[in-house]
Amino acid sequence: MLKLIFMMIFISPICFISSSFWMVQNLMFLITFLFIMMNFCTNYFVNISYFLGFDTISYGLILLSFWICTLMITASESVNKFNNYKNLFLFNILILLLFLILSFASMNLFMFYLFFESSLIPTLFLILGWGYQPERLQAGVYLLFYTLLVSLPMLISIFYLYNNLMTLNFYLLNNFMFNYDLLYLSLILAFLVKMPMFLVHLWLPKAHVEAPVSGSMILAGIMLKLGGYGLLRVLCFLQLSNMKYNYIWISISLIGGVLISLVCLRQTDLKALIAYSSVAHMGIVLGGLMTLSYWGLCGSYTLMISHGLCSSGLFCLANMTYERLGSRSLLINKGLLNFMPSMTLWWFLLSSCNMAAPPSLNLLGEISLLNSIISWSWLTMISLSLLSFFSAAYTLYLYAYSQHGKGFSGVYSFSGGKIREYFILMLHWFPLNLLILKSEICMIWL
Repeated sequence: MLKLIFMMIFISPICFISSSFWMVQNLMFLITFLFIMMNFCTNYFVNISYFLGFDTISYGLILLSFWICTLMITASESVNKFNNYKNLFLFNILILLLFLILSFASMNLFMFYLFFESSLIPTLFLILGWGYQPERLQAGVYLLFYTLLVSLPMLISIFYLYNNLMTLNFYLLNNFMFNYDLLYLSLILAFLVKMPMFLVHLWLPKAHVEAPVSGSMILAGIMLKLGGYGLLRVLCFLQLSNMKYNYIWISISLIGGVLISLVCLRQTDLKALIAYSSVAHMGIVLGGLMTLSYWGLCGSYTLMISHGLCSSGLFCLANMTYERLGSRSLLINKGLLNFMPSMTLWWFLLSSCNMAAPPSLNLLGEISLLNSIISWSWLTMISLSLLSFFSAAYTLYLYAYSQHGKGFSGVYSFSGGKIREYFILMLHWFPLNLLILKSEICMIWL
């Protein structure tokens, strides 16, 4: 594990060499492929160094982090073109990736907490430094306060655990069972905000709308998954409390998912629509996680990975039209079928993945989650059916409204799109639909 981290640290000086933008991107692709070659699919921690190691859950999420961060550099060509502090931008992404990998690979709860919180800082710099509108300051404050407010109780409960058990190693923590409500709440709330659960989700649309394309990609692709990953790790020793309280979280998530889907249908901003759909998807992930059933845990892991690729790809698409038209409003982004015909195919493919059409990995995740939540209580069928219906409804709304119709009169040229853009979209869509052929990785890690 340490070799990857050293490789990342040694790439960081290259960021400051002039005209090294694509060089860094190529080196990141190299690391990603090296990491794929270390293909471990095991329930136990392997590749253990001082406090780092990974099992299947960590492996999938670290690979996703590498992939999304590399594609972030590819997507942020405008930073390179306008020379918008591109060296600092590259350095920022590398540091962010380093923190993410360290948090997914930590075997120690405190170390996980430390890097979990540290990843907030580069994200904040991305939003404040490369965001578009002046409201990005407010978005940054939202992001910071929502996350920091709930992480202090978590820190205290981690110290409490250490004081009682004299270990914070994930592997050893699994041997203990706690039935202590305050501990349960303070350990779990930080992850619920990060997911984000409905009612504590307000920072997410705000941050997405103000962030540059790279910020949106990392937020949707990986930051939301930190919450799910943390829950997968801590629920092991909080099962007794969870069985008392899970109905609260599942109810909030499912009803919230339906309400957020209705909010999606009223959006005029492309990015806001995709951001709210992320909240709805993570709601169903949280519901499945909280059932603690085999299907629920595997389905939530599957949907986390597939949502990371799918959502990130949609944000890339929104940014591509934004770069052409200078607006993210659906009123102006109409009739793109006439303007960029070849891009419409990618809109269609990624939108269909977003509403869990076969053969995407989202389908596998959603089927498992539906199974687990309905087997937990059949009353959930009402909100789940509404959730599935509206998820298709707002995705169709996004696709049909932006691609069809009469084009905006200000758009009078024709744009073919660049090779780089199709390359990014291909790299989002291809693993998303290929991974379902090897879906046992997502299903046998328990």
